[in-house]
Amino acid sequence: MSRPTKIVASILVLAVAGGSAVLYSRRAGAGANGLPTVRVEPGTIVKKALAMGQIVPAQEIQVKSQISGIVATCFVEVGARVEAGQPLFAISPDPTPLELAEAERRVELAEVAYAQAETDLGRSRSLWSEGILARERFDTDQKAFERARIALAQERDRLALLKEGRIRRPQGGVDSVIRASAAGTVLERRVNPGDPVVPLTSFQEGTVLMTLADMSTLLFRGTVDEIDIGKLEEGMPARIQVGALPGQVVPARLARIAPKAREREGATVFDVELELEEPGEVTLRAGYSANAEIVIAEKTGVLRLAERLVTFDDGRAFVEIPAAEPKDEPVRREIETGLSDGLQVEVVAGLAEGDLVVERPPKKSE
Repeated sequence: MSRPTKIVASILVLAVAGGSAVLYSRRAGAGANGLPTVRVEPGTIVKKALAMGQIVPAQEIQVKSQISGIVATCFVEVGARVEAGQPLFAISPDPTPLELAEAERRVELAEVAYAQAETDLGRSRSLWSEGILARERFDTDQKAFERARIALAQERDRLALLKEGRIRRPQGGVDSVIRASAAGTVLERRVNPGDPVVPLTSFQEGTVLMTLADMSTLLFRGTVDEIDIGKLEEGMPARIQVGALPGQVVPARLARIAPKAREREGATVFDVELELEEPGEVTLRAGYSANAEIVIAEKTGVLRLAERLVTFDDGRAFVEIPAAEPKDEPVRREIETGLSDGLQVEVVAGLAEGDLVVERPPKKSE
């Protein structure tokens, strides 16, 4: 081995030996009677309540039909953006032969009744103008004519709906084309061409053809356990973590707290609603499962210590610190604590940054 090589090798050996000595001295100094120690350091403590729920639109609109029939055409697909008044579906009437025949007969009967009422009114008007007929009788015949006229128009409208699926009127009518009542994004389409449609009436809910929502007004709706609900107030900040977007955090604010609890899987929970703030580059979709951390209190740059190292006795807090001599038993010291998140606790007084606290091993259960 050459002389330069020997010199380099000697330097490496000395460096390794020196590093080992430093590590040994640190570990030895960190112990107290053979027990490990933890250093008091500054950090952030956040007291929070956890809410579990979903990202949902502020309002969903269900699209239904006012006439019965068969879906003839679907004009938009899921995910499409639609404007108010834009066509969504065309409904083709599908009456049975009996329904069509009955509608035609009702129109004929209404036409007969209208013609008779018109004749009676003409006769009454002539007699009343000559002073032969009383005014009350003329008014009665005039009302009967108006009722017959309205009944005829109604039966003709019913027949038009059965045959063509639409009613034409100067002031606007009923169309077989279903249009969007508001702007939004198509979240779900529940029918396809050829599917039957039950109309919306005062006696039945009708077939839901499609759901629309404004995706610019998304919310978080979830539940909070009853243990934490008393600590919450509207307006508190929150951080939402979406399961499908790991590492992404969406800021939000607590908007509403339900006044009444409900049972869920044997637990008592309260419904909460969070308004999302600007999500930035995060793309949110309706239905994402998410968890929200509602910030009750937060402190940054404070001295903190693992709460497992603190012993609470009669409302006072104590820790153990190493004795002056490493072989001696640790010394018990009273401290003043502040905010706690359940894992870390704020040290207000009694310890300084860099102080060591003894960490005893957990007691074994017998």
